[in-house]
Amino acid sequence: MRFLDKLERRFGFIAIPGLIRIVVAFTALVYILTFLNPEILSILDLNPARVRKGEVWRLVTYIFIPQGIGPPGLMQAIWVVFALQIIWFFGEMLQAAWGAFRVTLYFFLGMIGTTVAAFVFGVPFSNIMLGVSILFACGCLCPNEIMYVLFILPMKIKWIAWIVAAFLLLGFFRAPLLGKLALTIAFAHFFIFFGPEALQRLRQHKEIAVRRKRFEIQARPEDEPLHRCATCGATELTDASLEFRVSRDGEEYCLAHLPRAANAPV
Repeated sequence: MRFLDKLERRFGFIAIPGLIRIVVAFTALVYILTFLNPEILSILDLNPARVRKGEVWRLVTYIFIPQGIGPPGLMQAIWVVFALQIIWFFGEMLQAAWGAFRVTLYFFLGMIGTTVAAFVFGVPFSNIMLGVSILFACGCLCPNEIMYVLFILPMKIKWIAWIVAAFLLLGFFRAPLLGKLALTIAFAHFFIFFGPEALQRLRQHKEIAVRRKRFEIQARPEDEPLHRCATCGATELTDASLEFRVSRDGEEYCLAHLPRAANAPV
């Protein structure tokens, strides 16, 4: 990605090392604070109406709200810890593959897309789409890395990403037009990062398929003879000892039926 390389040389100072770790740490803190005051989530969520009234911190704090929170209890705590471990795992993978600048840029663009979806289309995606987009990025960059689902079932990350993508596509086709637009905007950063490479791969696969088809058309099957006598029809496959010549009339003959005189061989 030459364009991203240029951006990194010019704006590399915006990189936040360990960004996903920071997000995980603050998310864990918010979860702990909900035990002291459950109403804190309503102060931190992405509420466009409240943002317009001056509560601009919501543009950032919503990314720290843990998803799937229900009544306090052991199962809820296990779920939150499990979810944060997954985000940490993917964040470390992205950090190793991309470096701090690209992870920061990718995450911030995702925040912008989620914010636009909330303000323009009124779809409250919260931070769940950010997590899904991180999964998709890992699925593209490290498709064959193994992750243990529920700590038991080993599965390649690309298959996990495809399963999640299938559910998202199902929701996309069922959603109204505004929902479709909102979902597209929320994942715009993913298409910006991976769209050009995907298109290039498609073009390469198409070119390879065309070349393979052309080769198959031009290739001679193994059971098709290279030489055939125009008189008796014998070939090198029927008799390997035969010799063939091309006569002046342009036809090929075995030596026994090769024309003489006017049709002497070339």
